[in-house]
Amino acid sequence: MEFSTLEIFHAVATQKSVTRAARHLARVQSNVTTRVRHLEEELDVQLFSRSGRRMTLTPKGQQMLGYAQRLLSLAEEARQAMKPDQAADRLRIGAMESTAAARLPGLLSAYHSRWPQIAMDISIGTSRSLMEDVLGDRLDCAFVAEAVFQGAVESINPFAARGLQATRAYTEEMLLVLPPNHAPVKRPRDITLTTAAVFPGGCAYRGVLEGWLGHADSQHRGWNTLELASYHAILASVAAGSCFALCPKSVLDLQRAPLDVVTRPIAMIDTFLVARAAYRSGAYEELVQYVRTWASNPT
Repeated sequence: MEFSTLEIFHAVATQKSVTRAARHLARVQSNVTTRVRHLEEELDVQLFSRSGRRMTLTPKGQQMLGYAQRLLSLAEEARQAMKPDQAADRLRIGAMESTAAARLPGLLSAYHSRWPQIAMDISIGTSRSLMEDVLGDRLDCAFVAEAVFQGAVESINPFAARGLQATRAYTEEMLLVLPPNHAPVKRPRDITLTTAAVFPGGCAYRGVLEGWLGHADSQHRGWNTLELASYHAILASVAAGSCFALCPKSVLDLQRAPLDVVTRPIAMIDTFLVARAAYRSGAYEELVQYVRTWASNPT
C-alpha cells in the first residue's frame, strides 16, 4: 500500500468526487480512478459506492478512512518533528460557536499576521464532538470547555485521561438568561418556566446548566429541553418568553443593542486548547504560545 495512494483515497473520500479530487491533487482524473481501484483490489473490499459522478464511502470505506487519516496525520507529525522551527502550511482548528464568535477573531488575526503562510480551517461543534474529532485526527486542535460544575473536585486531569494535552485559554462567565420581567432567581426552583433552550448533547455549557438545575433541593421538578443550533435562536427564544438558557457573557456583549432579558451569573468555566497528547507541529506550537499570551492578557 503506497502512501501516495492513501493521499488519493483520502482526497476522493473527502471531496466525494473523482473529478474534484483530481483537481485538488493536480492529477489527471484517470490516474485517480485507477489508483482507487487498485487499492480496492489490494484490500479486496469495495471502498466506494458509485452513483454517477458521486463517490460515497461504504462501511469498509469509512473504516479505511479512519486509518488513512491517522497515517497521513502521523506522517505530517513526523515531518514537523524533523523541522520543528518550520511551521506546517495548514492547521485544522475546532471551536465552540461562542468561542468562534467572541474570542477567536482577535487571536487568529494576530496569529495570521505573524504566520500568513499558514492556512487555517475552522470547524464548529460541541466540546464532545470536537474532542472526538481531535482524537480521530480530523482536527489538529480545538477550543473546548470542560463541563465541571463549579465547586466540583476533579481527582484526575480530565483531558490527560482522554489522551489529550491541554492549554488553558480563557475563563468564560456563564449567565443564566431569562425573559424580560422574570422575577430574580436565586435557585433553580425560582425559575417560573419549564423549558431550557440548549445546544444538542455534547455541549459543555449544556452540562453546566443541567448540573446547576440538578443541585436543587428535594422539591426539584423536571425540566424540558428545546435543542437549538445557535445562540441567535436561543436568545430569540428567551426574549420571546418561551424558555430560559445559559449563555456566555461574551456572546451577550456582542449584541449590537442590549437585549431585554434578565441575567444571573451562575458559573465561571475555563476553555482550553486541546490536541492529541503526542501531536507536535510548528504551527500548533506557535498557536499555543499565542494562547498562553492571550490567557495572561485577555484584553
